[in-house]
Amino acid sequence: MMSANAATAGAVEFDVRLQRRRLLSQVFVWVCFAATSLAVVLLAVLLIEIMRQGMGRVSLGFLNSFPSRFPERAGIKSALYGTIWTVGFTGLFSFPLGVGTAVYLEEYAPRNWVTRVIQTNIANLAGVPSIVYGVLGLAVFVRAMALGRSVVAGAATLALLILPIVIISSQEAIRAVPPSIREAGLGVGATKWQTLQRLVLPIAFPGILTGMILALSRAIGETAPLIMIGALTFIAFTPNTPLDEFTVLPIQIFNWVARPQAGFHELAAAGIIVLLAALLSMNALAIILRNKLRKQI
Repeated sequence: MMSANAATAGAVEFDVRLQRRRLLSQVFVWVCFAATSLAVVLLAVLLIEIMRQGMGRVSLGFLNSFPSRFPERAGIKSALYGTIWTVGFTGLFSFPLGVGTAVYLEEYAPRNWVTRVIQTNIANLAGVPSIVYGVLGLAVFVRAMALGRSVVAGAATLALLILPIVIISSQEAIRAVPPSIREAGLGVGATKWQTLQRLVLPIAFPGILTGMILALSRAIGETAPLIMIGALTFIAFTPNTPLDEFTVLPIQIFNWVARPQAGFHELAAAGIIVLLAALLSMNALAIILRNKLRKQI
């Protein structure tokens, strides 16, 4: 009799706990939904306000004009060209270093404590504030290597900034290739490098490319490292060589926002629209290339 009562009490207690867990689960779901909805609403309000202020200023004249002290004459040409130069060289520097490091760590590095320390440091470097990379770029590229306030110095600094992201994303793409692919290549007599070159890397390349473009999307919006190395806030020329001085879109936007005139605030909103268009274009390119390459593979 007592065992039956104990079993009944246990069943009741279990039902109570189960109901409590379900309630907490539902509350957690709604809290997450509310937080996500709030973030989306705030982002939508911000975008609508930017569009309202700057959409009327976006034109071919705005894209082809240099900055000016007069808002009605000012444009974003020098910052746009500087961004293209800087992001291009950032990708040129970071892609071979990042992918090469990922290939070594995944395929060749011994599984010991040294490799684990390297992996941990790479993961930690991905969370280092960008201003720290600016200090490093100022000390190494601007002063020690005497590159000055040039496109190359800025691109090298941004390459250091996104290198951990490129390495980690490339490692994940290489790790996602099934081991059977490697075993098949080695089984037919191919060397390890031939297996990597002709089987593993082509399959992993869509993921590597996606990670690379997303890393460049972060670099295109960085301001602190470039200000630290001395990128200019006002120039009326476009870079012609990698050793020329430069400015970029975020710095030009920051310069306009800091001015008191309402006309410059409208220019800043227009610059933000151009920057968002560049970011969305890069993200869309990553998706298109990834899907196209996967279909080909």
